[in-house]
Amino acid sequence: MSEDQRKVASAAGLLAASVLIARLLGVLRDAMLAGQVGSGAEADAYFAAFLIPDILGYLLAAGAAAVAITPPYLKRLEDEGAEAAGRFASVVVGNVGLIATVLTIALWILAEPLLRLQFPNFEEATLTETLRLLRIVLPAQIFFLTGGVLRGVLMAHGRFAPQAWASIVYSAAPILGAIVFALLGFEGRADGFAWGTLVGAILGQWAIPAMALRKLPAAVGRIRIGVFDHDFREYLWLALPLMLGLGLTTVDEWYEKWVGATIAPGAIAAITFARKLMMAPVGVVGQSVGAALLPSLTALHQKKDPAAFESLLTSTLRTTLGLGLLMAGALAALALPVVRLVYEYGKFSAADADAVAALLVVLAAAIPGWVVQQVAVRGFYARGEMWIAMSLSTGVALAVFPLYWIGGQEQGVRGLAVASATAISLNAMLTLVWLHVRAQAPDPLALLRTLTRGLFVVALAGIPTAIGLGFMREAVPWALGQVAIGGAIYGGMTLVVVRFVGDQPMQMGLSALTSRLSSLVRKDSA
Repeated sequence: MSEDQRKVASAAGLLAASVLIARLLGVLRDAMLAGQVGSGAEADAYFAAFLIPDILGYLLAAGAAAVAITPPYLKRLEDEGAEAAGRFASVVVGNVGLIATVLTIALWILAEPLLRLQFPNFEEATLTETLRLLRIVLPAQIFFLTGGVLRGVLMAHGRFAPQAWASIVYSAAPILGAIVFALLGFEGRADGFAWGTLVGAILGQWAIPAMALRKLPAAVGRIRIGVFDHDFREYLWLALPLMLGLGLTTVDEWYEKWVGATIAPGAIAAITFARKLMMAPVGVVGQSVGAALLPSLTALHQKKDPAAFESLLTSTLRTTLGLGLLMAGALAALALPVVRLVYEYGKFSAADADAVAALLVVLAAAIPGWVVQQVAVRGFYARGEMWIAMSLSTGVALAVFPLYWIGGQEQGVRGLAVASATAISLNAMLTLVWLHVRAQAPDPLALLRTLTRGLFVVALAGIPTAIGLGFMREAVPWALGQVAIGGAIYGGMTLVVVRFVGDQPMQMGLSALTSRLSSLVRKDSA
């Protein structure tokens, strides 16, 4: 393993562990929400309340702030020194904060007509509840946006721990908010989750990186505001395609909510509950590896070392593809007991569990596409080709919308899930092809070998798991028992089959993941 691969693996391991904890907290939050509000119109209102804030964050590149700031910041740090890099970061933070605040105020005022435009089929009571929750969570984007820039600076300096803690605190806050509100007598409503989201954004997404930067006093200079400043114009040029482009990995959720609102009450909640379970492994693998990979890829590109660039990108993609396939197989095989274990409490019924599990089986097929996309697109970002990446992604996002609409109208929410899985997989394949054309990386034959072997492993592990679960449903009716036994069957079969059939990147990725999980278990038991 090369030094660059070791750096990526170390950072990815730390971020994967934190994302795993954050996702588990997110599952707990969703389980509490399902128990308190069920899977009907009130849950629709809660999930719909996040759409406008998410669009604001997307338009200002909140999720990609680290992506946009890392290449120019690293270039200044290496060519001009810490003072120039800090001056660049200071004007970006100041301007992003100003713009985010102004737009948040405007959206607060215009929230009701915008909601009526987006969800014309909502009943008046559902729309009123959505509006109330929206105005609670909307200001969180100010802290997401500015905090994203700060975390990008920290990661450029190789400081990944604040990013790890940020996701954990943000995920824990809505749980604590729900508990506090329940103790105050507001149980059965989503207010605690909404207020917890806002507090989590302030503490996790902004305060933690701000405090961490005190140990790097020159990393960000004194905050400045200058919309026409040269440094900010350069940042804006890199971030603009991320703002204007319609990345399918973002608008996929918008499409599900827009089309779901036209199907039936509870459709948004059902597919969102399934989607959140599907996104847990995506975050652990794709999100963490992508974040860890970008600084190393950027450095190799700036050093003009295409061979090392190709090798690092190919090996990382093969590892993430293999892990994505294994996780997709596990989630599909264990879909019903997992949904029952997580959600089937209080107002969330057995019928709700069956419906969500059926959607989860379909969405699980998209996991390999999700993780590959999140890693592959970093190849464009590292080369400074944001416009090329987002032009492709925008074209795909616009072209596949009819799939969502036709699927939802003809086959209901299941058709919507099929459209989502199909579109995400297609998006990943096109991204890989175009990246290879631009950068002669990654190696397509190597990825094809990993895909073929991975599908074989999933079939050999998943089929016995599904058969075993079928036999045990009456003998072991408890969801926890089914998840434990089914997981043991799938995990045991996977370890054996990967050892004899899996390729080296898949074996290394599985070994690293199990080692990280084992270390977490040892720490918890200690």
